[in-house]
Amino acid sequence: MLEVCLVAIGGAVGSAARYLVSVWAAARFGTEFPYGTLIVNIVGCFVIGAFMTLATEKASISPYWRLLITVGFVGGMTTFSSFSYETLRLLYEADMLHAFYNVGLNILLGFSATWLGMSAARLL
Repeated sequence: MLEVCLVAIGGAVGSAARYLVSVWAAARFGTEFPYGTLIVNIVGCFVIGAFMTLATEKASISPYWRLLITVGFVGGMTTFSSFSYETLRLLYEADMLHAFYNVGLNILLGFSATWLGMSAARLL
């Protein structure tokens, strides 16, 4: 039961973070492009890359922390389901350019952020 509680707590914090970033991004950059989803996906990729590299290569981190951070927080914060819905919405609206940018940027920057997170963790 402890595991479920840790995932739920991390997920709640991650979901709240996702919401706050989305609101901020919409106010800052507008709503024409889903910047909030892009930002949380990139940050989530970085966090999971850095944390799991630290947890598996640099330090002995409890599996409980792994559940709280990766499954809970990052799982609650990253929004692949939102990403797929928003991309399809752009396609249904015949906004091919923004749909293409959304897919390309999420994939390219997501993998790059994960690699950077792993590399940064290895430097510690």
